Amino acid sequence: MLPRSGDVIHVTKAASVQFASPMLFRVIRVHDWPTYEGWIWLDGYELNTTGDAVERRSIFVQVSGLRQVGKAPDPRTRNARQPGLTSGAIPARALRTNR
Repeated sequence: MLPRSGDVIHVTKAASVQFASPMLFRVIRVHDWPTYEGWIWLDGYELNTTGDAVERRSIFVQVSGLRQVGKAPDPRTRNARQPGLTSGAIPARALRTNR
């Protein structure tokens, strides 16, 4: 599972030995920097237990050790409205003008 921007992942020592204390991490960016096979650099925010960002970090982790907790919202469904469309008919009184 390659994370995307907006994903919330659980990072443990399965991802890297430096994470002996597990943490939640919200991904900002997945770098395309050359690394070892199966490893990636991530930019994002460490989250506290309520889901608030407490520190911005860059981490180097094994993809196979990451566990997804929350998915990023699908940008295609973020705004279901279509510009220029009205939601209903215009009342007749609104069309009158004072002469």
